[in-house]
Amino acid sequence: MDLELAAARWNDDGFVVLPALLGEEDLGAARGDVASMFPTADDFHDDLEPERNAPLRSEFGGIVGFPFAGVELGLLAVHPILVELAQTFLRTDDVRLSSAEAWAKYTGAATYDQAHHRDHLSHTVLVPSDDPAFAHLELFVYLVDVPVELGPPAFVSRAAAGHRPVLPNWYPRRAGAPDPDAPSWRSTDAHPELYEAEVRAAGPAGTVIAYSTSTLHRATELTAPRGARFTLHCTFRPATAPWAARRSWVEVANDEEWHAFVARATPRQLELVDVPPPGHPFWTADTLDGLARRYPDLDVGPWLVASRAAD
Repeated sequence: MDLELAAARWNDDGFVVLPALLGEEDLGAARGDVASMFPTADDFHDDLEPERNAPLRSEFGGIVGFPFAGVELGLLAVHPILVELAQTFLRTDDVRLSSAEAWAKYTGAATYDQAHHRDHLSHTVLVPSDDPAFAHLELFVYLVDVPVELGPPAFVSRAAAGHRPVLPNWYPRRAGAPDPDAPSWRSTDAHPELYEAEVRAAGPAGTVIAYSTSTLHRATELTAPRGARFTLHCTFRPATAPWAARRSWVEVANDEEWHAFVARATPRQLELVDVPPPGHPFWTADTLDGLARRYPDLDVGPWLVASRAAD
């Protein structure tokens, strides 16, 4: 896959579909984690565990945030291929992971069909920028095959969308009422042209969909009988754009799952979640001692070696 060409497509169109960018060997262990996190399609549709299924019967009930109970799925979010993609698209080696979520959807569990919208309201305190130096790169990673019948996201190219101000943000197919809590967010006019121009990003397992927080897109309905869709949603940003951060990792830094991820991740992968790399001025004898005490299962050797080399 020519990532430079893909980056140009992403920059021009606002999205690009990369079929089977990740191979079976990349997905295998992470799929095992998904199987332990969510019911299978048959288990859900047979309602074998009603209490487990209950939260999944809402539009966003199938979302589980990073860090995950399974370390392998967390490591997939910082897979070298995805990191290289983010560096290429954002035109910098200094990138950060600003969010990661696993998402399960089941046919008939909820109404997933959405109006076209952009994601900037939930990803930044400011507004979206199309300059790669300040952009937010969102990725859908398909953990299973996602044909049209399993509700792939739909996207509208920048050319087809035309210039639209940051608000309203939601554009319904038919004229509708504004959001009573945020009346300026939703257009009251119909926008059928967006739905006529949309591209449904179906693809096999391992497909990666890259898009921007300024790209119009929407979720589509699952129609396959007894169907299920499992995806990983990752977002990267340039390190120099801290205002484009959906999550603060401090919120989860004392969780058991976070500690398990830290113990398995490389220094480069930890840098993606805001841990300074070996050799950074933050690291002193005291802070390195503190790092080893807070994360006793982490190999702090790379940080110690770099610190000694600097002395």
